[in-house]
Parts: sequence; structure tokens; C-alpha cells
Amino acid sequence: MTTMSYKDAARLALAEEMRRDATVWALGEDVSEGGVFGQYLGLVDEFGPARVVSTPISEATIMGAAVGAAMVGTRPVVELRFSDFALCAVDEMVNQAAKARYMFGGQTRAPLVIRQPIGMWRSSAAQHSQSLESWYVHVPGFVVLAPGTPEDNRGLLKSAIRCDDPVIYMEHKDSWDMEGEVPDGDDGAVPIGEARIDRTGDDVTIVTWSGALQVARQAADAAADKDVSVEIIDLRSLWPWDQNAVFASVEKTGRLAVVHEAVKVCGFGAEIAATVSETMGDRLKSPVRRLGAPRIPIPYAPPLEDLCRVRVADVMNVFEEMGV
Repeated sequence: MTTMSYKDAARLALAEEMRRDATVWALGEDVSEGGVFGQYLGLVDEFGPARVVSTPISEATIMGAAVGAAMVGTRPVVELRFSDFALCAVDEMVNQAAKARYMFGGQTRAPLVIRQPIGMWRSSAAQHSQSLESWYVHVPGFVVLAPGTPEDNRGLLKSAIRCDDPVIYMEHKDSWDMEGEVPDGDDGAVPIGEARIDRTGDDVTIVTWSGALQVARQAADAAADKDVSVEIIDLRSLWPWDQNAVFASVEKTGRLAVVHEAVKVCGFGAEIAATVSETMGDRLKSPVRRLGAPRIPIPYAPPLEDLCRVRVADVMNVFEEMGV
């Protein structure tokens, strides 16, 4: 195992896939200069400007070019800098990439990866801080991934690049410098649609993903001090999502809390809560609980930004209300 950062793990994955497959290439604003967060540093030196392509500042143009390139046989990795900026390219994503395989009866497809950094980060305010994963899960045709660790950011990105469907790939901005162990000397690809048990427990299940994984871990530590055993399921793949892993955990604990950074109203946690309640509601010891951000624009001022965050104390309060 090698210790590396979340962004370095993704850069390693992209380099490995570009070496493996000559049809893989990257495009986006400033990628040949390393990208806004340094997640592309050095790639242009190895692969050249024809495969690491800096583009004009036009998300619609970037996506349009990538969709066309994917449909004629390449595998573009699209950098959109912030998930908020991706909204300028929604038509190309939703009405073209996501629907191409279906509308043309499988005669063409759009195998591309759309990287959208998500989440609150250093007072980035209302237009640079959103987590919009539930929007894309709602759209038929997309695969939606949200890695929470360096190991998964390498493994899931590799699987995303190899996927024959368009992949919305969401990396949390506050995780770029987070370090963790990444396997040496193996392919490392992580199966799409398979959750990971981050921690085993018996009293309550937390289902989470992306940056909220760190909150879940801290809450589990705090709960352990009170003799409460928490099982954490890192979903990491939002569509398809691993229902069986969630069901198995909730069958054991009888309690479920879904924790995510996105707005709670109509967040993906609602889908998980509804599915678990419909499927195994008679076996639950308490109603499923959701924790997410309030339905307000994310403020610039740090104290106000913090009011939008799910905190460990919030999770602990929910545990108490659930009777654990």
C-alpha cells in the first residue's frame, strides 16, 4: 500500500488508463496546466496536448465536443471544474449523452466521464459549493459515482473510464488533500454498484457517501464512547446503488440514518429512506432518519456556511431520538 492524496489517486488512475487505452483523453479548462485543483498536474508532459486538452471557457462547448468524440469511438474524461458550472452544459449531458444509447437503439453510445467537483469548501459561496448528485440519479442513462476515499477515487475513476455509459463523477473539493492508503501493483478498479462497509456495528446503520463519510466516521467514534456500535456503509455508487448491502446492514441493526451534504429536501437520501421503509419497514426499530443541508443557498461567511453542514452533534441527536 502507498499513502497518497485523494487528488493524486485520481491522477494516478487517469494516467494508468491513458497508458492502457489510447482512446482515453482529457479535456477542460486549464487541464494542460494541471487543473484548478492540481488534479491533472504533469499529465500533459507524458501524453501531450492532443490528449490533455485545455479548452475555451464554455462548458456547453466542452460537453458538446466530448459527446461527439465519445460517439465516434474515444473515451473522453471531461473536467467541469465545479458541479455548479456543469449546469451550463445540462442539455449536452441530459438530452444528448444520457439518451444516445436508447434513442439510437444501441447503434451508438457515449462512453465518457464527467468530473464535477462538489461540496462546501473554503467559503466558496452559493455558486461554487453545491452537491447536485440527486439531479443526475434522476436522469435515466447516467451512472453516478461519488468516491469518499483516495483508494476509491483511483478505483472508481478507472471503472468509470471503462464504462460504456456516461458517468457523472463527483469528487468532493474538501477531500483533494485527504490522504489514505492505495494498493500497489494491482489494477485497483472498484466495481460500479458495490457499496463498501467502512465500519461494522450492531446498533445503527449510517449510509453515506463522498465528504459526508468523514462526518459519519467522527459520529461513530463519538457514539462508541457511549457504547453505541455504528455500522457505516459508504455507498460510493449512487446509481446503481447497492440495495442489498444496505438491506443486510439494516436487517442487523434495525435502524438507519442517511447522512449527506446535499440539501435534505429531495436529496438522494430520500430515495434510500423510501426504499428501505417500503421493503423492510416492519423490521425497523425506529423510522429511517435523514440528515442533510437546509434548503437555502450556501452562504459565503464561514459561520453561516457552517450552519449548512451536517455536524457530529446532529448525528448524535438523531441517534438519541432513534433510541440508541
